[in-house]
Amino acid sequence: MKVKIKRFDQSLPLPEYKTEGAAAFDLYSRQQMEIPAQEVAYIPLNIAIQMPAGYWALLAARSSLHKKGLMLANGIGVGDYDYRGPNDEYMAAVFNFTQEKVVVEKGERVAQMMILPVERAELVELEEFGTENRGGFGSTGKK
Repeated sequence: MKVKIKRFDQSLPLPEYKTEGAAAFDLYSRQQMEIPAQEVAYIPLNIAIQMPAGYWALLAARSSLHKKGLMLANGIGVGDYDYRGPNDEYMAAVFNFTQEKVVVEKGERVAQMMILPVERAELVELEEFGTENRGGFGSTGKK
């Protein structure tokens, strides 16, 4: 599969899979940012992409992001096929969960992206299901 990519700042590296077994490629902060305590900020990730039809992009935090005191504010990001304009730069909405400002350096890897095939579900509405309740959300216990 080929994905067309545009970098907004050519001085930053092209995203890449860091190991042979990596499922996602890392994305870099396009600028240095100070994120105030307990606030949300939008980190520009320096890329716009054009995926083939039938694919979507999943944006996730790098596993080390929490060590900086940051987490993705929306859990994950979904990049639809039609988010493909020349200025449609991907951003990471991050929440600083600390009591101090957090500095993100230009070129720091903050997020990762996977390109996945779309599988659309056909939704069939029913009045009743022919199965028993399992016990509610979180019902399988702690162990």
